[in-house]
Amino acid sequence: MRPLTIFYILVVYVLLQLTWWAILLLQLAGPRWPMIAGEGFVFITLLLFGAYRMRKAFHKERMVNRQQQNFLLSVTHELKSPLASIKLYLQTILKRDLDKEKQRSFLENSLQDIERLDDLVENMLLASKIENGSYSYPKSMFSLSDLVWSLSERLEVTTQRKREIRTDIQEHVELNGDRFAIGSMVNNLLENAVKYSPAGSEICVELHEASAGIVLRISDQGEGIPDEEKRKIFEKFYRSGDEHIRKTKGTGLGLFIVKEVADNHGAQVRVKNNKPSGCIFEIIFN
Repeated sequence: MRPLTIFYILVVYVLLQLTWWAILLLQLAGPRWPMIAGEGFVFITLLLFGAYRMRKAFHKERMVNRQQQNFLLSVTHELKSPLASIKLYLQTILKRDLDKEKQRSFLENSLQDIERLDDLVENMLLASKIENGSYSYPKSMFSLSDLVWSLSERLEVTTQRKREIRTDIQEHVELNGDRFAIGSMVNNLLENAVKYSPAGSEICVELHEASAGIVLRISDQGEGIPDEEKRKIFEKFYRSGDEHIRKTKGTGLGLFIVKEVADNHGAQVRVKNNKPSGCIFEIIFN
């Protein structure tokens, strides 16, 4: 029997016993019955409130356990795919007499898979440091324009140009911040856009200075995010659906890092619906 079911049975049993004792006490109380009834009401109210809080804690613990299990499954999938790909490329190079052009192509593909593994490890390390408070966010002035441009160019290469990356990046946009953390934030938003966009679709990357501050906007043409999930997507490990049947890869750490890094830099994060489909992530540095 499930623990939560046992808990409900115990709560019902206690309430029935208290009701029976209350009836007996009221029969014997005589003129003091209002005082006993009032104390009984307070006691039962506190009992029900405690039961509600315990049920909420049980539910939260169950959700955390499920998210952690999904995280382990997703990390396994994320590691297995590029490792298998790298192994196959290297075995092919060693076993076959390939021309230099083919060897170069296989090595470039292997490097792209290694970059995927590197991004995954960096995300896990950064998320862990952010959560335990050990990451210090060293800040200095740097060119946000150059950073966003280089990450967008890298994305187009790693996706093998299966998606069109359209950029509208204002030059010489400077930001006082942690270049590494901001780079991780931008990279996660770009990877997220690629992950949920169909092949042949367009991803738009925009960066400009406005009266409200520096605005970074990344939009895709994927399925979008339901309104009821928009407030949950920045939670650590949160991913909608069942990890066993989900088609898209991921660990549930990317948007958690995005929100934490933005908050540390005093930036706002907005999620909007794109038209006719997809979503828009907007970061505003005040």
